[in-house]
Amino acid sequence: MAVETYEWQSDFARKYVGIGREEGREAGLEEGRAAEAARSVVSVLEARGFTVSDEIRERVRRCTDLGTLEKWVPAAVTVDRPEDLFD
Repeated sequence: MAVETYEWQSDFARKYVGIGREEGREAGLEEGRAAEAARSVVSVLEARGFTVSDEIRERVRRCTDLGTLEKWVPAAVTVDRPEDLFD
């Protein structure tokens, strides 16, 4: 029996299954926002004419902290070279 289609009988189970789904949904949204911010950082650097090395591209992609990525997006507009993004 699939968990997704099972109808939980107790209030306790319905409550905590619902909480787990909501937490999973929020985590997925946060992960999506971080991935989009990482793409934005690389896109801005490339739009400015920089060649973004695989090392820098991977470092940006591996970052999961949305706050850090949101700081890197505007910094990508002003840095003199992609490596300066991390200073």
